[in-house]
Amino acid sequence: MVVSQKVLDSLRDIGLNLYERKLFVALLARGTSTAGELAEIANVPRSRSYDVLESLAAKGFLVAQNAKPLRYVAVDPKDALDRASQKMRDDMEITMKKIEQLKNSDVLKEMTDLYNHGVKLVEPSEITGSVRGRHSVFQHVGTMIKGAKSNIQIITTAQGLKDLHINHYDSLKAAKDSGISIKIAAHNKADGDAFKALSQVAEVKKLSSPAGRVFIVDNKQSLVALTDDTEHQSQDLAFWTKSEHASAGVLGNYFNFLWNSAE
Repeated sequence: MVVSQKVLDSLRDIGLNLYERKLFVALLARGTSTAGELAEIANVPRSRSYDVLESLAAKGFLVAQNAKPLRYVAVDPKDALDRASQKMRDDMEITMKKIEQLKNSDVLKEMTDLYNHGVKLVEPSEITGSVRGRHSVFQHVGTMIKGAKSNIQIITTAQGLKDLHINHYDSLKAAKDSGISIKIAAHNKADGDAFKALSQVAEVKKLSSPAGRVFIVDNKQSLVALTDDTEHQSQDLAFWTKSEHASAGVLGNYFNFLWNSAE
């Protein structure tokens, strides 16, 4: 039986990597098998198959049978998803507890001191990074908005304005209530409801043509989307920098040019 691309895509969307997806569906088809047999069927390097199968077992997608050679037993797909879901909830609960403990520990103070003072040793142009995945991009934009001190400038697409409304409206409203200047230049095909709602917390202008997705905060840090937002959310990629030269200069001038020509 040949598995459909829809099945593989769905497994990818719940966090299974390529090798995990291949070995999992191969085991579903076999019922029980060794790592070597599954590696051959799924076209996965044999040297990687053991680690990947161990990962799948830890996530609840299969059961390792104590035999020689080691064999793996498929779990009913519904039960596998239930087990995986419970494992994720348990792991998240443990992680959240650790985060709360960290927030109330001396470690946080040490990290904060490092951020506030150690960062001055680094040239702003060197403080850069990439953000992959739309959820991660949303999170990073949210952090930038919440950390704003004076102004926020945003260039976005029609879908981007809708995403701003859904994911960041409350943060933008809080920023506005704190006296922060917010300007948004969005493609004129943007959703009317999103445009109307965001106009209550920011100055919003319409662009006659798409101009990408750019976020500038306090003229000190910026984030630029490197992919179109029609790409699959897992492929979304953005570049972040804490360079004043880029944020206030290059990107700031780009924003001002578009803003002055917008409706």
